[in-house]
Amino acid sequence: MKRALFENWALFLGMMMLMVANGLLVTLLTIRGNDLGFSEFTISIMQACYPLGALLGTVIAPLWVEKVGHIRVFSALASLVSVSAIVHLLTSDPISWSAMRFFAGFCFPGLYVVTESWLNAKSENRIRAQVLSIYFIIQLAGPALGTAMVGLPDPSGNLLFGIVSILISLAIVPLLLSNNKAPEYTAPERMSVGKLYKVSPMAVTGIVLMSAGVSAWFIALPLYGLQNGFNDAQASGALVIAMIAAALVQYPLGWLSDNTDRRYVVIGLGVVSALAALWMVVDTLPSHIVFGFAIIAASTLPVYSILAAHANDQLSAGQIVPASGTMVFLLQLGQVFGMLLGPNATQMADGRGLQIMLAVIGVGVALIAIARRVTTEAPEDTGEVQPTGVLGMAQPGMLQAEVMAAEEVEDNSNNVTQ
Repeated sequence: MKRALFENWALFLGMMMLMVANGLLVTLLTIRGNDLGFSEFTISIMQACYPLGALLGTVIAPLWVEKVGHIRVFSALASLVSVSAIVHLLTSDPISWSAMRFFAGFCFPGLYVVTESWLNAKSENRIRAQVLSIYFIIQLAGPALGTAMVGLPDPSGNLLFGIVSILISLAIVPLLLSNNKAPEYTAPERMSVGKLYKVSPMAVTGIVLMSAGVSAWFIALPLYGLQNGFNDAQASGALVIAMIAAALVQYPLGWLSDNTDRRYVVIGLGVVSALAALWMVVDTLPSHIVFGFAIIAASTLPVYSILAAHANDQLSAGQIVPASGTMVFLLQLGQVFGMLLGPNATQMADGRGLQIMLAVIGVGVALIAIARRVTTEAPEDTGEVQPTGVLGMAQPGMLQAEVMAAEEVEDNSNNVTQ
């Protein structure tokens, strides 16, 4: 663990600052937008521009890395995201804020691709698990810390936007000062959604549905809290608690999924999230909001990782990397719908629209998993679940390095045998 930290400190520190900044910005925009009088529809459109930009970024960023290298792409994208944060500070209209959310959405996936592909390509097989464990801690702790910072006193209204810009700008420094050379990188091929659907219909449909649910509560929870009498610190605190709850269950659920039919775990999580949402439809006491959404977060966020692992169980080694890119695309697609629907749903059905939406999604995912369990058998050989954060996710660069390392080990074994 010490060696992993020492050899990759620049990447870890840079990614930590990026994740904190992203977590702070996304929550800050919802709360400040509400303070500026933006409607729920306006906030939903603004926030939905992020995954729309990410749909483009996940395609273009790997090509840029292959063409000009990790450091140049990372520096350029981080600088652009820093500019977008400053524009939020200088303006207060929904059009410019929406344009900057699209801009940030385009840039952040590229930053993840650079960091993850570099991190894995530079990690030896014997410390790879340690490196990944540190990285996933950063993915979960960074956004939680950033979201918690929304509650900091900011009389002028400028401090927090300035902190976002500073963190993103500083994230470049460790990478540029590190003596770690960038690895070779080849942009992964893409697998069509139709081809992936033939391999795993449950993964394709489940990822779109559940990512819509996760992005809905992530964006709408602070707004829902404000509408129920929370102040800014309490609203962001409710989201932090939900994220912590989701982080705590990732590894236990991953272990359970690795040791049983993953579809049973997906069914259970879908049912739990639906029951928690239905309970909140009936019990609307503000004091129960934090607890209820903590259960919803814990039963929805891990589903993407389990569905991705279920799809990978049925893929050959050469298909895992292109399939990963397709699943990230599906995740971003689902987030577009979730961010559009979540904030608007908070005012529907007498303030219960968000809970009803989440209940429908939970039931839908559970029914899809039940249908697949009834009609097909589980794969004989299964891989492992990779936990993922709310704002970051396993990118093709991460799996690409792992597959290359596995192939290298296999080639070495064959050479020794010969």
